[in-house]
Amino acid sequence: MPRSAADRLSANRPPSGSVVLPEGGSITDVAGIKVGHFTDRRRPTGCTVILTEAGATAGVDVRGAAPGTRETDLLSPVNLVEKVHAVLLAGGSAFGLDSASGVVRWLEERGFGYLAGPATVPIVPAAILFDLTVGDHRIRPDAAAGYAACQAAAATPPAEGSVGAGAGATVGKLFGMERAMRGGLGSASIKVGAITVGALVAVNAVGDVIDPTTGRIVAGLRSADGRRIAGTMPSLLAGEMPAGLSAGMATTIGCIATDALLTKAQAQKMAQMAHDGLARTIDPVHTMFDGDTIFALATGSSGLSGNPSALGAIGAAVMAAAVLRAVRQATGLSGPGLPSVPSAGEWAMSAAASRG
Repeated sequence: MPRSAADRLSANRPPSGSVVLPEGGSITDVAGIKVGHFTDRRRPTGCTVILTEAGATAGVDVRGAAPGTRETDLLSPVNLVEKVHAVLLAGGSAFGLDSASGVVRWLEERGFGYLAGPATVPIVPAAILFDLTVGDHRIRPDAAAGYAACQAAAATPPAEGSVGAGAGATVGKLFGMERAMRGGLGSASIKVGAITVGALVAVNAVGDVIDPTTGRIVAGLRSADGRRIAGTMPSLLAGEMPAGLSAGMATTIGCIATDALLTKAQAQKMAQMAHDGLARTIDPVHTMFDGDTIFALATGSSGLSGNPSALGAIGAAVMAAAVLRAVRQATGLSGPGLPSVPSAGEWAMSAAASRG
């Protein structure tokens, strides 16, 4: 169960004036949410499903300039359907959208969906990220992968790091994959009064991941020799320019969820504000190469109406915490030379030793 806001934020509080983020928890702390992963270790790649079988009010906000999505128009407040039955996040670029079909099939077999004449139609919005440069690009999530993710879904805390939609994720790649690090998938939550807010995100960014409590780069662009973290913005401001990354080579995708009661318009506002969590932890973000997309889900299981501005602000903090979890839980890939966060300290010490 998620701890209260007071308990969660009082522990290890940074100095006055610093950013404070929630610690621990997961999106499954929101009643009515289940999460399941499918991870294909051959490449790696995968997909992650956020199940809301009983239905949840949903919104979405797309900020990146190279998105790959499904059913996002349906989430507009002016459109008909009020609730969705799952959200699917996947690797594999546009090919990965096929995995949403497996989620639809799994839900239909169990009678979950929107009643439309003689049929029950599951509503499954989806978003994909580009991970085709990691391993064999011909291996990508398909309908069977989406179905398997549903089979694995549970209300317990999901695995984090190099799993599911984050299995092939990378960060810090504006200057090429040879200087990138591992991204990943992370989750976090906080309980404020009687309402819970949770987040889940697959971090596959052009930019670096920054810890806003310290301002330090956690994972991102490495130096040309690969021995230390150089940082994307420090390198750009020093006059170094990228050779030319192709559009759609990145994308951070995620979901913010609450057990409060929200309208579709309020859920959309919550999704918009959750992007502030990305802006605090990823630099640069929302570039021409990213398709950054955040969904919002409101299960209403608490029975309490939510203040969308307050929930959006809390959601941004929870999303920021989930981004940090994503890269800190990731594991390195030796084949393509993609190290993970635990190696960063070793590079720093090695570099310092070489300088004498």
